[in-house]
Amino acid sequence: MCKKIVVIVLMLTIVLIVGFTTGQSAYTKERGASAREHLIQKEVLDQMLSFKAYIKDTLAVEVHKEEIDAVELRKAFLKTRMLFKRFEWASEYFTADLSKRLNGPPVEEVENADLLDPSLARGVDPVGLQVIEELIYPTFDASNRQKLIREIEHLTTNTDYLISYFKDHQLEDWRILDASKLEVFRIISLGITGFDNPLFQNSMMEASVALESLQSILLHYGTRKESLFLTLTKAINYLHGNTDFNSFDRALFITRFANEISMEIAALERNQTGPKIKYNRMLKQGVNTMFDLDAFNADAFSPGPKFHLSDEKIVLGEKLFYDVALSGTHTRSCASCHNPNLAFTDGMMLQEDIHASGRLLKRNTPTLLNAALQSNYFYDMRSLTLEDQIQDVIGNKQEMDGSMTNIVQYVSSDKIYQSLFNKAFDTERKPASADQIANALASYIRSLTKINSRFDVYMRGDRTALSTSEVDGFNLFMGKGRCATCHFLPLFNGVTPPKFMQSEVEVLGVPSSQKDSVLDADLGYYAIIGVDSYKYAFKIPSVRNVKNTAPYMHNGIYQSLDEVMEFYNNGGGAGLGIKLPNQTLSDEKLHLTEKEKKDIIAFMESLESQ
Repeated sequence: MCKKIVVIVLMLTIVLIVGFTTGQSAYTKERGASAREHLIQKEVLDQMLSFKAYIKDTLAVEVHKEEIDAVELRKAFLKTRMLFKRFEWASEYFTADLSKRLNGPPVEEVENADLLDPSLARGVDPVGLQVIEELIYPTFDASNRQKLIREIEHLTTNTDYLISYFKDHQLEDWRILDASKLEVFRIISLGITGFDNPLFQNSMMEASVALESLQSILLHYGTRKESLFLTLTKAINYLHGNTDFNSFDRALFITRFANEISMEIAALERNQTGPKIKYNRMLKQGVNTMFDLDAFNADAFSPGPKFHLSDEKIVLGEKLFYDVALSGTHTRSCASCHNPNLAFTDGMMLQEDIHASGRLLKRNTPTLLNAALQSNYFYDMRSLTLEDQIQDVIGNKQEMDGSMTNIVQYVSSDKIYQSLFNKAFDTERKPASADQIANALASYIRSLTKINSRFDVYMRGDRTALSTSEVDGFNLFMGKGRCATCHFLPLFNGVTPPKFMQSEVEVLGVPSSQKDSVLDADLGYYAIIGVDSYKYAFKIPSVRNVKNTAPYMHNGIYQSLDEVMEFYNNGGGAGLGIKLPNQTLSDEKLHLTEKEKKDIIAFMESLESQ
């Protein structure tokens, strides 16, 4: 039922957005599109036209030369990326799907909507700048010339589509400012981590170009003497003066510059009058920084408004969470496997079958802390909502072996539950339903959202909250260690910022045991979606509270964070000799020193909820 509701909610959201957009357009006409909005639109279009012209006149020319000069080709590519960064803020905000065709991940993708009918799922071949990067770096193979030519043609075609959109759509002040703020968030969570520039690692110069473009746009809202312009100038200068990827001080850049910039943009945004669209974002629309208290909306991925949190639902859900009567054997509650004293895990490699048959469950028990802040559930991503996940677990013969029909009868005949259900759902004279039971449990889990670690306190301005080792570990996590290209700032799970709409998966090549280098046989997401490139892919979990959630990986193979760090440091499964052609984790060694590994672990342990 909940999956159908997701579709309905999405459709209603589209209708509401169209309605609001129409109203906003009428408002714009009534007051007349400002000269500022026209100038910004022209500036963006000029940048896109320059991007297209450079591709045709320089990048394509280099590829069509009789003998390709690899050095000149790489120079042309780097300039192409820099030109893209000038309008990234606009393309990512207004035309995200098209922008992905210009600079999306170089892996085959499957949309979440395909889970509604996995039989219809198909992979979408990657195109764009990141695909081109892999074709020309570190060396160019002449046998890839035709593929490279095709990729450049795709780049030109998709840029044409982008230009057509921006010619026909008037930009409005509040959306320009909202997009600008999200670009700052994109820079600190993706840009300076090398997420979209993993091979060349020209991240600091690209970030400086993106900020220079924002500075030009934001000048239309103020003067060069104002603090926003001055802070942007300092940030750009810092990026120019500190270009080395591995040594760049990301903690300093974020706390001294980026947070100040986004706060100033947020203030400008609040001062805009007229109608605005209210988005259902996980990162709340009015935040000043990504590290604000209560910045994230735990209801963002619920099936719809009637499923949103309430105090009454939380009280009811907590009682259900600890009730063994929800299981078919009356021996296991949700808390049996999600122990609050173990960060809502069970501390076991694999939990035992509920019937105590000696059989073990297939996968390790994940934490429920911050479980609401993701778009999919289970390691194989098979459920789109917590409500779906809960009903799946209750009905699973090995996990709970329960019956929602029996649970409905049980709670409906219990006077305490009757009272709690009436307060939560106004069920007087009506029996409780399976959907209400699932929603109450989901509400309790959503209440376990805690983004209040010492790291968060540090990012909110308290420089004493972290030790030197922890700050060094953060910089390594975000840079040399490449951890943040999957565990994204600030949630450190796999939901991609800055819009936080979709959970990512990764193919790591996890072994079945530490005794040998045999790939674990669990096919993960592939078993759900059936697309070959997703064989052995699993959802990226959060590393928040990781100190208390051992053992690690989907099969619980690693007992300590030291073992996990060693696995990543050696290139994942490839470093163990596992031949996995679709491994998405880089197979290159990270060359982290013992101190660096300890510092990263120290940082991750600072992410414990308070």
